[in-house]
Amino acid sequence: MTTYRDRADAGRVLSERLTALIGDPDVVVLGLVRGGVPVARVVAERLGTPLDVLVVRKLGMPWAREVAFGALGPGGVQVLNDAVASRLSSDDIAEVRHREQAELERRERLYRGDRPQVDLTGRTAVIVDDGLATGATARVAVEVVRQLGAHRVVVAVPVGAQEAYELLAAEADQVICAQRPADFGAVSVYYDDFHEVSDEEVTEALTATA
Repeated sequence: MTTYRDRADAGRVLSERLTALIGDPDVVVLGLVRGGVPVARVVAERLGTPLDVLVVRKLGMPWAREVAFGALGPGGVQVLNDAVASRLSSDDIAEVRHREQAELERRERLYRGDRPQVDLTGRTAVIVDDGLATGATARVAVEVVRQLGAHRVVVAVPVGAQEAYELLAAEADQVICAQRPADFGAVSVYYDDFHEVSDEEVTEALTATA
């Protein structure tokens, strides 16, 4: 097992697995907010590709927010788990969606400012996070970027659980995971520095690579 010094170090290691994408003008690197952004920043810099953030908001059950019945992405994209969502009334769904849509838009304004979202139509979207535990957020992200027009979707992470890797491999066009320990545990175990990424770090990463 290899431990990364921090997310930037993980990004440097991960970028070595993505060298085939250097020089491809259709590639866009998307950092999952927030922890994936410092990793994605290094990857985008090393590949010479545009960097954008991907804000995905979970739609949680009103009485148990950790249980998701769907998720929202930018551009009005909505992904629903019909088996779970069917337990809710249309009013319940609308209320949760309204709240999470407002938070998604707030974060996008905060991080991106006046800069428009990078157009993914017909492009290769490389979704980067700092690790895969269950893979739930990354799976939603794959569906979101497909709905936003991406032609090819690659998920790239420094470390992940084998089960999550296999689930994603069935949905993304390619999954690149630098480490897949047999006894995974938590993502934080694989970093010496795994501080909570601030809004300022996300904004600064976007500004620096604009």
